[in-house]
Amino acid sequence: MSKKRLWTCLAALACVFWGISGLFARGLFNISSEITPIWISQVRMIVSGVILLVFAQLTGKKPLKTVTNKKDAITVFSYGLLGLLPVQYCYFVVVQQANASIATILQFVGPFFVMLYMVVFEHQVLRAIDVIAAIVAFVGVFFLATHGHFNQLSLSPSVLFWGFLSAVGVATNTLIPRRLLDHTSSLVVTGWGLLSAGIALLIVHPVWPHLPNNINVFWLMAGVIVIGTLIPFQWMMGSLRYIQPSTASLLDAFEPVSATIGSVIVFNLTMVPIDWVGSVMIILAVLALNWQPKKKNKSTALKE
Repeated sequence: MSKKRLWTCLAALACVFWGISGLFARGLFNISSEITPIWISQVRMIVSGVILLVFAQLTGKKPLKTVTNKKDAITVFSYGLLGLLPVQYCYFVVVQQANASIATILQFVGPFFVMLYMVVFEHQVLRAIDVIAAIVAFVGVFFLATHGHFNQLSLSPSVLFWGFLSAVGVATNTLIPRRLLDHTSSLVVTGWGLLSAGIALLIVHPVWPHLPNNINVFWLMAGVIVIGTLIPFQWMMGSLRYIQPSTASLLDAFEPVSATIGSVIVFNLTMVPIDWVGSVMIILAVLALNWQPKKKNKSTALKE
């Protein structure tokens, strides 16, 4: 197997792992009401951040250099508080209030908020396919939220609120660290971002739950940290050396698909046909947003 094919498979598997990480969280919520989205977010971000920074130090990435530079420190902490925190915490709130499938699908509309930012602040010109994709995506969200009935909501306003906040977090998570990633390892940026967001949550709302004497709490939390954070992060970052970012964006579709299938199999989630239609519309819309037509070279153009 070629390296490109291998890393494409690993990138796809990384997206699957991100998708099923919500299932681990759902399992934790089912064990005890003491386990909350804030507690899971705190533990996941602090532990993952420390591990990534230690690994960065051992591999010569010099993580302390980033936080001793005032401009870089402000950027990386902003990334943690305004990017990673809503992506993590708001996502787990939706998992708790609804399920991993809904949480992942709502979060999947995040690229449209990136598009909105680029249009408003960087004057990017919209393509026809961008407008069509946006309409299709939000019609898909409407189908999920109402089961296709105009006079009722199948998802609570709270789920929609936190779901869209997590999608906005996807946008800020993408936009804030762009300058920093030009000269700093993504390992360092993500490590400090996770650690700062986790510590901020701990300071604002310290949570010390009375955990039940259940070994599954440990294994499920380990799954959130290792399978849902550390492994997929390394695989996705490594894959970008061999595959195009556009390819990686397309592979993101595996995340909501895996979360939905996992929720159906593990937690007996019932989805009516219109829910499947809405989910597919959102996934296809985001894939269309990432579609770039191949440019014709000059020799081909002359022949035509």
